[in-house]
Amino acid sequence: MSDLSVVRKSILPEAGDSWASIAGRELPGLSEQEAVSSLQSWNLHVYMRAPAPEGSPRAGNPILPSDVIFVEPPLAAS
Repeated sequence: MSDLSVVRKSILPEAGDSWASIAGRELPGLSEQEAVSSLQSWNLHVYMRAPAPEGSPRAGNPILPSDVIFVEPPLAAS
């Protein structure tokens, strides 16, 4: 059995974080559009979540403070 020695970089979002706020903080070298698109493609488990109901405090934002958000692409198999 192989042991996990390399871990993909991830964060837990801050309260009220959006794709844009995470992109600006974690991927400052990219344009906002490119950074948001990258984050969404690396985090389909969050991006494709059903939206919160209208009137909910989370309406329009699928990101929860308990979500693990990957801030780098999947690592290649070695």
